[in-house]
Amino acid sequence: MRKHVKNNVYWVGKTDWELRTFHGYQYSTHKGSTYNAYLIEEEKTVLIDTVWLPFADEFVDNLAEEIELEKIDYIVINHGEVDHSGALVKLMERIPNTPIYCTANCVKSLRGQYHKDWNFNVVKTGDKLDLGNGKELVFVEMAMLHWPDSMACYMTQDNILFSNDAFGQHYATEMLFNDLVDQCDLFNESIKYFANILTPFSAILRKKLEQIISLNLQIDMIATSHGVIWRDNPVQIVEKYAQWANDYKENQITIIYDTMWNGTKALAENIAKGISEEDNDVMVKVFNLAKTDDNDVITEVFKSKTIVVGSPTIMGGILHSMAGFMHLIKDLKFKKKKGCAFGCYGWKGESVRLLNGMLEDAGFEVINEGFEQNWHPDNESLEKAVEFGREIARK
Repeated sequence: MRKHVKNNVYWVGKTDWELRTFHGYQYSTHKGSTYNAYLIEEEKTVLIDTVWLPFADEFVDNLAEEIELEKIDYIVINHGEVDHSGALVKLMERIPNTPIYCTANCVKSLRGQYHKDWNFNVVKTGDKLDLGNGKELVFVEMAMLHWPDSMACYMTQDNILFSNDAFGQHYATEMLFNDLVDQCDLFNESIKYFANILTPFSAILRKKLEQIISLNLQIDMIATSHGVIWRDNPVQIVEKYAQWANDYKENQITIIYDTMWNGTKALAENIAKGISEEDNDVMVKVFNLAKTDDNDVITEVFKSKTIVVGSPTIMGGILHSMAGFMHLIKDLKFKKKKGCAFGCYGWKGESVRLLNGMLEDAGFEVINEGFEQNWHPDNESLEKAVEFGREIARK
């Protein structure tokens, strides 16, 4: 069923209440998601994006109930990833000659995924598509936000920016607009989305935001590919992105660890105690990685000025949960953050040295040599862990 967005623009997407992971099992979606597709019915009829492949049949059948498919003049694909383009094969079986407008890289993506040679029309920044009634779609390439093929498009007169993945959230809701949903949920999902998907491209994003601002466009709505449409003060999410893309940090120190026999856990809790005793203004958060979602912890890393990572030594290395997490941190290319390590060991200590090396390799400023504990910590060792926490706070 279509939902009215503005004037002759309608949402024709899919709400996925049951989605719990995205990008395979790479990203957790505790609150589901939406796949936002849009139908514009001016003198020309335009479909912007489709939905994820499992919903292809449902999408095409529902769209056919809303409009004669043969009346669709153009299809715009802002991004070739399967959550945007998954229904194209089914749709193009019905209307095989309909022109598809996308970037050159998106043509490569669609051909590579679906092995079809549809009626592609390549666009670049500044190109326009006439909708009739004095309205146009203006295309803006958004390469590496977050794929090389990504773009956005702007509808003149109605002043709607169809922003693709930028400014979105994985957030299932029947309420179409940002002012109708829980604001804490909305911004928590927005910052999680940025932290886990867009952080590596912050420098590119800063330049793209400057480019969009230089176009001097009036933006009344930002229609995203996932989650809600921003209609109430839509620029607020642009301003948030500008902050988040600028090596973002809050007054927060986050401790992340895994443990075997709870020695490293005891160290973590006492390090947290020491940080708080030294600086009662700093937000301290402690996460046992084995019991916490990785993407939620990454969001806390994004907000932190310093992280403290811990693991016992096992087989001359660290627990695989921490090893995988440190690899993820490196991939996300955080900037201007500090870190240090801690852990217990029995026969030979390697974990702290390895973790500090991983922090340095990931671009963190390592602030000390770390804290090593031979065997399970006693009261004296726990007091030393508290002092280690105080030292972290001072630095």
